[in-house]
Formats: sequence, C-alpha cells, structure tokens
Amino acid sequence: MHKTISLLITVTVVWFSGCATTETAYGPRTFDAEPLTAIVVAYEPEMIALVEAIDANPNAEMGEVFAIKGVRYRIGTYQGEPVIVFATGMSIANAAMSMQMAFDYFPIKEVIYMGIAGAVNPQLQPGDVTVPARWYYHDESVYVNPDPNETGEFIEPDYYEGFLSRKDARRAKDPNIPNYKPFGMIHPDDVLIIKEGMTEPKETAYFSATPRLLEATAAAIQSMPEIEVLPGRMAAITVGGNGVTGSVFVDNREYRKWIRDVFNAEVTEMESAAIGQVCHINDIDWVIIRAVSDLAGGQEGKNDENIYDVKASRGGAAVLFALLDELMAE
Repeated sequence: MHKTISLLITVTVVWFSGCATTETAYGPRTFDAEPLTAIVVAYEPEMIALVEAIDANPNAEMGEVFAIKGVRYRIGTYQGEPVIVFATGMSIANAAMSMQMAFDYFPIKEVIYMGIAGAVNPQLQPGDVTVPARWYYHDESVYVNPDPNETGEFIEPDYYEGFLSRKDARRAKDPNIPNYKPFGMIHPDDVLIIKEGMTEPKETAYFSATPRLLEATAAAIQSMPEIEVLPGRMAAITVGGNGVTGSVFVDNREYRKWIRDVFNAEVTEMESAAIGQVCHINDIDWVIIRAVSDLAGGQEGKNDENIYDVKASRGGAAVLFALLDELMAE
C-alpha cells in the first residue's frame, strides 16, 4: 500500500479528590490511509475459501495484520485498491462486536460479507448462491404463556398487542413488513434501533443492502464463469429477496417452513442482520453473499451442512471476487 495505518490507544490518569480514575481513549482513530473495502466472512471454512482465492489471484496482496481484542484484521490490496480482510466470528453478538470494532479502528467505506447459509426456500440446493436485498431477525420475539381459558391462544403483553395492532397499516405502506404470526409460544417482533439523528428508538423490521452493491453484484454474475457444484450441476446465483438471521442454528423443518411463511426468506444464518444493522447505524455501504450448504432441517437424521460448507464457500468466494472486479473497474 502507498499509505500506512497506525493504531494508538491512549490511557490517561485523572485525579479527583484523591481518587484515581483511568480513562481509556477508544473509538475512531486518525489514519494516513485511503478508505478500505472490507472483505469479511464469519468462520474458518469460509476463511479457507477466501484465502485460497486470494492466494491464487495475482491481483491480490495481503500485508500487515492488526490483532485487536483477539480479532485479526489483515490489510492488503486488490486490483491496487486497499482492502481489509477479517472474520467476525459466528453469531449475532460476535458479528456486531467485530464489525463495530472494525469501523472504530479502520477507515472502512464499504462491506462485502460472504458466508454459508441454510436454505429456507426448498428450491435452493447446496452450492447455490443468493444475495438478498433485505435481512430480518427471525428470533427477535416474545415468548408467552398459553391462555388457560382458550385452547391454542396465548397471553400477549400489552406492548406486543399494540405492536400487532399497527402491522396492517405498516404493511399497507411497505409490503416487505413480515407476515407476523406465532410459532407456538414464539411471537415475532421487530428490533428497536437508535442512530444519530433519531430522538427515540424505532421499530425496524429489516435492514436493506445498498442498492449500488446489489446492482454491481447482478452485473458481475452476468459476466462470471458458471460455478460447477457437482459434476454436471451448476450453481444457481440470484440477487434479491429476503434472508433471516438468528442466534439459533435452525435444524427444524417446521420452524423453517414458518420462517418462509412469515419472512418470505430464501436463506437463514447467524450474522447478516447484525452486520446490516451495524452498517446502517454507521452509514456504511454493505452487501452480503450467502452460499447454500443445506436445506435447514430438511434432512432425515443428522444435519449434513458440514459436507458442503467449504465447497459452498468456494462458490460464494467466486461471486465475491467477481463483485470486487466489477467495483474496481468502475
């Protein structure tokens, strides 16, 4: 790279009435560097596919590594443009923490996230790749008691009844609002978010990927070679639609059918809505590429997502680098 990044953590001791108070300066730094494109995955099988693609590409070069609170952020270049590569770790809390930390420490301009997912749409097969336009939390919800006086009914808190009373008016304005209905004791809810410029938290059903990056992805897949998943079967690659995120590994077919009905989702996984939320709060462009490893809960017996995780990740990495080529050519 032509410019360098340095990290500085300042610790100041301030005395008040004989007591020592330690103040640690965290947050955004001052950098002598160009804005970075973040290339991000969740966990090891996805990182294997990403590193393979980087090592095989003469236009990619990885350099300095920064380890911050255990997360390794690697700076490099792709097509001569500065990039940062890292893994968030699996699940919502890890994804949100490591992504926000990246924004606090590095001058990131956009995020391209790639990983595997379980299919919710039964037409998707292992190795297919989808790039959803919207991401929802499927397990942001209320767990309630059954109504002892009415079979099949549940006792909902007053606030949730108020939430449901607004759903039809909201859907009339936005057809992407979920088809809220319960799965037994589980009653779906929206996440409340707050960001700069807002005076109070806002009910938020989903987070939308950046249109510019969705359009670039659609253009990229038109010119990239087909991805052979198995002998004679090529991956289907789609842009648009919905994905869902939760803190649970979905391995139940009835719950998966409920997700499909309520959120009209294509895939389910454990990080993307959190990535979308953090990017939305920080006003950072983002898009997420998901390669299908299995049909969530669709198998008989033990789940077999680990059979296809690396192979599916290689297909996701191919789409990711096709997108990068499209963006670098602009």
